[in-house]
Amino acid sequence: MKTILIVEDTHAERQMSSALLSHAGFNVAVAASAEAAWEWLNNNPSPNLILLDIVMPGESGLDLCRKIRERDEWKEIPILFCSSKAEEFDRFWAMRQGGNEYITKPYVPQNLVDKVNQFAS
Repeated sequence: MKTILIVEDTHAERQMSSALLSHAGFNVAVAASAEAAWEWLNNNPSPNLILLDIVMPGESGLDLCRKIRERDEWKEIPILFCSSKAEEFDRFWAMRQGGNEYITKPYVPQNLVDKVNQFAS
């Protein structure tokens, strides 16, 4: 079973994404901050994909993405940004930091599942 790490500070968003992806057949791990995600990554087998919010208290999703891409063992993990930041520049910048895809909130649930299926190896 493929594991998806959801990094999202909003409880409702975390719950919704987790339920959606669990229902689609994925094993889901959640982290409420970039710092918690970093700790999770250091203490668990690598996930098949990271679903990453950008705006969070403390370290941002962009910061976490850059840190992940610096580690040889994680640089190939697909990172799907999921953010309410909808400007083209936000998408461009997220992709420059190492993201593989960018979805804006609110999203169509099936679109999220399709993107995760597309990128989770």
